[in-house]
Amino acid sequence: MTTVQPRANRARSLLPHPILVLHRWLGIFVGLLMTIWCLSGFVMIYVDYPRLDPAAQLQGLAPLQLPSVAAWNRVDLRPDLPITSARVEMLAGRPVLRVVPASAPDRPIPQMRTIPDAIDLATGQPLAPPGPAQIRRIAADFAQGHAVAGAPAAPVETGIDQWTVQTYRRNAPLYRVDYDDAAGTEIYISGKSGEAVQKTTRFQRFWNWLGAVPHWLCPTILRQDGALWNDVVVWTSLAGCFLTATGIWAGLARLRRKRDGKVGSPYRGLWWWHHVFGLFFGLLTLTWVASGLFSMNPWGFLDSRAGLAEHERLAGPMRWSDVQQALTALNRPPADTLRIETAPLGGRTFLLATDAHGGSQRFDIQGRPAPMSEPELRAALSGKPSLAALELMKHEDAYYYSHRAPAPLPVWRARLADAEMTRLYIDPASGRLLRAFDRNGRGLRWLQDGLHSLDFPLLRQRPWWDFLVLPLLAAVTLVCATGTWMAWNKAGRDLRKFRRKLARRLRR
Repeated sequence: MTTVQPRANRARSLLPHPILVLHRWLGIFVGLLMTIWCLSGFVMIYVDYPRLDPAAQLQGLAPLQLPSVAAWNRVDLRPDLPITSARVEMLAGRPVLRVVPASAPDRPIPQMRTIPDAIDLATGQPLAPPGPAQIRRIAADFAQGHAVAGAPAAPVETGIDQWTVQTYRRNAPLYRVDYDDAAGTEIYISGKSGEAVQKTTRFQRFWNWLGAVPHWLCPTILRQDGALWNDVVVWTSLAGCFLTATGIWAGLARLRRKRDGKVGSPYRGLWWWHHVFGLFFGLLTLTWVASGLFSMNPWGFLDSRAGLAEHERLAGPMRWSDVQQALTALNRPPADTLRIETAPLGGRTFLLATDAHGGSQRFDIQGRPAPMSEPELRAALSGKPSLAALELMKHEDAYYYSHRAPAPLPVWRARLADAEMTRLYIDPASGRLLRAFDRNGRGLRWLQDGLHSLDFPLLRQRPWWDFLVLPLLAAVTLVCATGTWMAWNKAGRDLRKFRRKLARRLRR
């Protein structure tokens, strides 16, 4: 007599091991995504996402022409107004003052990226939004500073796009200016502040569609919703970690002892390549996917507030009356100065005059040259937590080094005697805090840059880093691509087999 199984048990008996089934189906979709991550990684090694960093923004300014001394008295600001920073620069042929008032003590998020209040020094009143003629003048000054050969076209107001998705809301309305040069240069100018906030070239735009955009999963439609984009990247990275870990487990389980006593793969052809390369490079694949996940700092497990309190501690309080006195005294800045900005230290107000080559000179509140000294810096760092060590560093270390952002040397490195063993890196010309690392910050540095970019001190030198990373990335790409193809084919065969068996049993 034939024993009839319950329907649920019959259906379950048609399935392979649940983990393998999940691994196979994830291999189709997540495996394809990981293959794209690898291929776009080749591009990102050599072409970074376009950014207009502060140094490039400074370079696009016209030489500074200070107003008359009487202009500072026309500025409509309270003498006792606490401010975080102030700077003077040119905008469309006229000097402007950009001021960031100090944030309220009870504000949970410090003003790190606040849009400054712009004041027209000709009138002392808030600066009116720039018109088309002024934007063209700003674009012309930018072109001269960056040696852009082509003439700027008429500015066009633009909405959010792929290159302004992270800056649009803070600077809207945005105007794009195209240059008639061989590089296809485009810049974006804020209709709110008149500042250039982004610059791209045709080369960057083309290669970023093959590099950063697919690698970071940041097409405009997704990236403009920051919370959704964060969730998509985090959960796809987690799925990639699961896929890779189960693949390593399956690969180890499939090892067989051959007749000659050696342990090896039972597969042939493409399956052999995937099995063997997966065993050798599976752990590297897992670390790359996991470090990509860590770069998002999921659920804030590596939150770092290093630098926030230390920045205020170094600078100390500053009022508009102090800045006004210093600007009035500095009526003849050095030649070729592009910007004058505040550089407070230890509660004292200083000004920093920066030229087109990035060189800077520091002046005190009386307008006299005032190079920063070690005793002055030690006094600014006094208090709690106490200073454990201070040294002028002339070479890069494991945390302060040039990667995607420049790391000018020499630099003061301060170590605090706190529970976090905080490290501070301070500009010797201005006393400005450049970088800071607490325990979480150091951990994120190794889990993100160390694992994801193999950014270790002994491997950082080019082209030796390229000779190591390119073959490893090619091997991981092979693992992901072959796994995706095999999963697609195997899942299709399993589905057809399942349907045939299910149809035969239902006909019984």
